[in-house]
Amino acid sequence: MSTQNKENFSFKKYAWNQFKKDKIALVCLYLLFSLVVLAVLAPYIANERPLYADYKGYKLYPAFASESRTDSIFKSDGKLDEILQYDITDWRTLDFNKVVWAPIPYSPSTMDRYNRDYVSPSGKQRFKNKNGEITDAPSRFRHKLGTDGIGRDLAAGLIHGTRISLMVGLVSMGIASLIGIFLGALAGFFGDNKLKMPRIKYYFTLIGLFFGLFYGFGHRKYALADGFSNGIMSGMIELMLSILVLVLAIVLFRFLSRLIKVDKLQEETFVPIDTFVSRGIELLNSIPRLLLIITITAVVERSIWIVMIIIGITGWTGIARFTRAELLRIRSLEFVQAAESLGYSAKRTIFKHALPNALAPVFISIAFGIASAILIESGLSFLGIGVPDDIVTWGSLLNLGRQNLEAWWLIIYPGMAIFITITIYNMIAEASRDALDPRLKS
Repeated sequence: MSTQNKENFSFKKYAWNQFKKDKIALVCLYLLFSLVVLAVLAPYIANERPLYADYKGYKLYPAFASESRTDSIFKSDGKLDEILQYDITDWRTLDFNKVVWAPIPYSPSTMDRYNRDYVSPSGKQRFKNKNGEITDAPSRFRHKLGTDGIGRDLAAGLIHGTRISLMVGLVSMGIASLIGIFLGALAGFFGDNKLKMPRIKYYFTLIGLFFGLFYGFGHRKYALADGFSNGIMSGMIELMLSILVLVLAIVLFRFLSRLIKVDKLQEETFVPIDTFVSRGIELLNSIPRLLLIITITAVVERSIWIVMIIIGITGWTGIARFTRAELLRIRSLEFVQAAESLGYSAKRTIFKHALPNALAPVFISIAFGIASAILIESGLSFLGIGVPDDIVTWGSLLNLGRQNLEAWWLIIYPGMAIFITITIYNMIAEASRDALDPRLKS
């Protein structure tokens, strides 16, 4: 490579060009963008309320309004005609002057009492028109992918389930990434013989960590469970309080260590951070992950946020291993040694110089982790121990199909959605791994 080409070389452009050579992965990337758009627009793609309606001279936008909204309809003489309560109004029976329905005119929780008992996509479907007559369902109001046992539309459930699946993958792996990158960076950069600390301070830090975990998470486990039972905000507040208890315990014991003036205990000793992190990874990996998640979800209240937090807390080990391996390699390179020789703090050297150059393989691990998180959530929902019953996910739809194997559409379509999504993430991750291979930089 010539000197001019080296100066103009951009590894980001090179990696993108390498990625684009994998046509299957490029198609998967576009499909992923389509899933994201589908998830964002889900309330307007599948909704039992019209997007726009001209009703008795009133211009209404029911799909964009809150469920608790009510509109008063007045006659031309000013007298009250009727009150539309958005959450209970049967919009399909109203006589509109003009109406624009969502592509799928059903919400995932809408129970169509005229099409219960597992109506197939091609089977006979009934419809109650605005005159109160029960007729064959018109094409606009057919359940294109069929219904479940209580008349809920499968297509609406699949579309809204996309939001849950993508959110589970992103949030849970966001939590896992924070934990894994932080611990892996510390383990890889410091190792077992690079960080020194007075012996008394080291011992008291470990004691503070023990008491912080015991009182912050062990003693307060019921407060945490009750908090998440009352809502995500209440649960996050309790979680922050537990973390605060942990931090305060460590700070308190580190402060107490200063009061002990024993010369022998003031000698500096190496802190084996790499050993602690590596043994923690091995301990967590020795426990079957799905069994651990099932055990925790059996203790606390069922919540989608609880599921995401548990998957995140138990899924950081792979990310930590990749980060540790990259930091072990990078810490011996010239730019890191130059930063240390200039007197930069360890924090600045790690997070500003070393870590940004070590994240490429980590992003690949995160992509695989998102696919794994979606699969775990689907498995939990399939077993009926994941999210609450009022939240529709792909796994819960599969569970409904398990209860009635003749309803093949409840097995095929959710199964295809899970398979396609997992395949998309895996193909993108594999192509990214090939494009970001450091050995190809030259």
